[in-house]
Amino acid sequence: MPDPAYEAITKAKNQARSGNPEGAEVTLEAYLRTDPHNNKVRMVLAQILSNDIKDRRGALMQLDIILDIDPDDLDARRALVTILKVEPKNRKEANGHYAELVMRCPNDADLMNSYAIFLKNQMLDFKGSAEMYEKALAADPERSDIHYNYAILLVKEIKDFVSAKRHLEEAVRIDPKNKEAGTALERLIKKKFRDGTERKGLFGRRK
Repeated sequence: MPDPAYEAITKAKNQARSGNPEGAEVTLEAYLRTDPHNNKVRMVLAQILSNDIKDRRGALMQLDIILDIDPDDLDARRALVTILKVEPKNRKEANGHYAELVMRCPNDADLMNSYAIFLKNQMLDFKGSAEMYEKALAADPERSDIHYNYAILLVKEIKDFVSAKRHLEEAVRIDPKNKEAGTALERLIKKKFRDGTERKGLFGRRK
């Protein structure tokens, strides 16, 4: 016997792929009137609203409904963060959802790397960003991109050049083709180090 939810999702995805996302929205909304607690169908609707129709407000509404039905739906919470973090006015709400996700997914290096970038750029929380990078690298220490991202924070915002140099060296060791890390390491050594030792200014202050 055909699964009505599966049929609605399949039809909607085909409509969206063929250039008719509005028709896909109609298809999914019609199904949800008969089965309003079907979060799988509602998630597809949220994706189409966000990605194809560019109706972020509508997508957020659908994701909020999903989380009202099931607060443990991590995919919905991730999707919510992805939309919310784009708008500075939503940064506090996005921050709350990020914190919830990190608590529930303590070994997800990608999530913590993303949160670290958000904390740095949107919240200007450099200490919190550093903590997230540390957690991300504890979960996956062989990530060249995370070592590089952390090093840039350490150089530009925290001014810890010794630690930045160490993370850039790790980034290059893990991925010798990481040209950004290699260039950043060469520049850092040239500006802040002499014979492998950190340059100091007057009274020990960094130049």
